[in-house]
Amino acid sequence: MKNKVNAKRFVRYKEGAELYSMCQTKFEEIAKEAGAVYKLNKLVLVNCDILDDYLETFRMMPYQT
Repeated sequence: MKNKVNAKRFVRYKEGAELYSMCQTKFEEIAKEAGAVYKLNKLVLVNCDILDDYLETFRMMPYQT
């Protein structure tokens, strides 16, 4: 279940950077690597669902003993 912080499916770069607590340049870079960028003429949107799935691939699991 998605949390309420990430309720919007599409965001612009500036809003996404604030949402994910990172600088806009880094957010743009990660969004492009994830393939989550949609460009409509001069409007650029990032799909948060795709970005979240991409970020999960970098999740560090706790050490198992």
